[in-house]
Amino acid sequence: MALSWSEAERHALAATFREVGPGAPTLCAGWRSEDLLAHSVLRETRPWVIALDRASGAPPGEEPRQSATARAARTPGGYAALVDELLGTDGLRLTRRVGDTANLLEFVVHHEDLRRAGDSPRPPRRLPDAMRAAVWQRLRSMARLAVRRSPVGVVLVSATGPRAVVRRGADSVALVGDPVELTLYLFGRTRHADVELRGGPDTVAAFRAALEGDPR
Repeated sequence: MALSWSEAERHALAATFREVGPGAPTLCAGWRSEDLLAHSVLRETRPWVIALDRASGAPPGEEPRQSATARAARTPGGYAALVDELLGTDGLRLTRRVGDTANLLEFVVHHEDLRRAGDSPRPPRRLPDAMRAAVWQRLRSMARLAVRRSPVGVVLVSATGPRAVVRRGADSVALVGDPVELTLYLFGRTRHADVELRGGPDTVAAFRAALEGDPR
């Protein structure tokens, strides 16, 4: 039986985690690779830990519970065991039951958080067309929330052809790029996403001011 796109990306993400090892940079402020790995595992197996850490108000990298898991993964053995847990099927794993809906964008974004960080970022991947279409479909469903602060209209234009109006306004900005690049942009990785903004200068400036400082 073929893997879903989110499960295929889980395995690709795990392979990159193994390749970079503990202590590697990520695009997530305050997090090294072991922190991102701990987050990815806890999100599925013990999501209440993520919620409690957020409620604590601790800065990234100093979360009282997630950081304990990350510290245990700073050794080669602890890190390898945590990657195995990312691939495992034990624990709560409610997100796994809904597959791409919960996990596809999560894994794609965090995979790029590993790939594009540091002094020698890796180039964008060329994903299968069917996977890019799946990313586009999931992106369309969450984009309205992501651009909720925009004072202008927003249109997403995929390099694969489709377009979607995600916020209406008298003046609009168009975000043009590959579905993965658009996803990275709307998930707050604006400086690392290959996205073109088209529109009047004032419209683009208003959009940038609202979105590019968004801490999502």
